[in-house]
Amino acid sequence: MSSSESSGNLDRREVVAQLLAGRGDALLITGLGSTTWDAAAVGDREENFYVWGGMGGAAMIGLGLALAQPERRVLVITGDGEMLMGLGAFATIAVQHPANLSVVVIDNEVYGETGMQPTHTHFGVDLAGMAAAAGFESACTVYTQSDLDTLCASLYSTRGPLFASVKVSGDRHETVLPPRDGTYLKHRFRRALLGDAEKGSLAGRTS
Repeated sequence: MSSSESSGNLDRREVVAQLLAGRGDALLITGLGSTTWDAAAVGDREENFYVWGGMGGAAMIGLGLALAQPERRVLVITGDGEMLMGLGAFATIAVQHPANLSVVVIDNEVYGETGMQPTHTHFGVDLAGMAAAAGFESACTVYTQSDLDTLCASLYSTRGPLFASVKVSGDRHETVLPPRDGTYLKHRFRRALLGDAEKGSLAGRTS
């Protein structure tokens, strides 16, 4: 296997589209880079929070949101490079054990934003094994369309925390950019969660 060749054959954009097809009112956190573009290609929504910076933090943002909104399903979709920078999240999520949190890593085994250098998963590091060892309720690695279908059938209903690493090809896709203004995204997301309460909060800060 060459340093730029992934062990996965699934198409990342099609995978993310399938993951989001049945989301309903689930809240979405995406990691920086390609997973944000993949989610935007499916369709921008107020319930999407894109992590444009802070590499390594997507899963922990998802944890905080899941604890704050226990009645809503929370889905984190991020990349293998981003997850590898935040491995401590596995232990913290497992200890907090949020039943409404799912974390899915789109694993092409390369750092796509910095030159396609191989990540540790290319050399056998098992993210699902780490999640399981930490104490996740459910953890798996997805290699085939059949595996993906099984994951999608349980993604929003299985008691969490749930973790899945989906092995995808290294193919690149057109960049689809959602809004990039962090303040705008924060307030938009808060409005989607809190409605009129967020509007009142904003009015109070500006009066």
